[in-house]
Amino acid sequence: MGYALSLLDKSPIDGAEEASAALARTLVLAQRAERWGFHRFWVAEHHNNARLASSSPEVLIAFLLAHTSRIRIGSGGVMLQHYSAYKVAENFNLLATLAPGRVDLGVGKAPGGLPLSTRALQGAYDPARKPTFAKQLAELGSYLGDKAADSDPEADLRAYPVPATPVKRFLLGASIESAELSATHGWGFVYAGHLNGDEALLDEVLATYRNLSSGKVPLLAIGVIAAETDAAAERLAGDLRRFKVEVKDGQSVTVGSLVQAEEYVRQAGVTDYRIEEKMPGVIRGTAARIHGELDRLHQRYGVGEFILDCPVAEAQARLASIDLLATAHLAVAA
Repeated sequence: MGYALSLLDKSPIDGAEEASAALARTLVLAQRAERWGFHRFWVAEHHNNARLASSSPEVLIAFLLAHTSRIRIGSGGVMLQHYSAYKVAENFNLLATLAPGRVDLGVGKAPGGLPLSTRALQGAYDPARKPTFAKQLAELGSYLGDKAADSDPEADLRAYPVPATPVKRFLLGASIESAELSATHGWGFVYAGHLNGDEALLDEVLATYRNLSSGKVPLLAIGVIAAETDAAAERLAGDLRRFKVEVKDGQSVTVGSLVQAEEYVRQAGVTDYRIEEKMPGVIRGTAARIHGELDRLHQRYGVGEFILDCPVAEAQARLASIDLLATAHLAVAA
């Protein structure tokens, strides 16, 4: 086995439980991931969603770092469009100073919510002065230590404290544009296969990143659902469909249901749009079957690390699914 495994967690709330229970489960999962020998544990950012407790990854990362000792902890990812790049750099430099060599900064282009939450998050912005995502990414890199152009009047601006070991930086995406941005700005790239399972697109995006980054290999995020039998895993999977909303002259987003897609359109107040059904990349079955598919992807694309997302709603079934996969991974590694 020539690849590492990492985990992505969204702190899903199971049924009528309190959000605190979901966050406590995230901590348990991070601690188990450390014992299992997983390489990273990332937390997501979602807004105005009563079923997910992960609205502020920076805060949750600090908590997880304090209760683990070795595993890398990071964001998968910070939704950069909503924030000051300088403040994001300060937050993550501080985290990396508190936990040297253990902090990852993953950023994403998506809004992490529907238009109502986006407007609330960006209400202080003057839309005419709001930078493009590419400019924000360049600014964030410069605040984290990239050399700025000599003509830049803010070349001496840094985000303090400066950690002894810098954060590792990744851009999350599922498009050629994201691969180009990552390579151009010197960021690592994570292909969001758990949102889009189109392997032809995966071929094209990974090739783009490799060609523009002198052969660097991106990470691959993928959905996994493990059970004792293939049939049991299919029952856990439920409805895996995702829906991409494309708005004329606006940002395209992927949401978890047709209802959410229609609500996105309603909140955006648009009439010129398209909703397209997508099937995410989710491998389901026995742990052996999942590892077999990961081996295939590793051999085909040279992927050295998979970031696993387990889209199972019921809490104990989700933990059991990851436990099965981790146990099989440890056995193969041994």
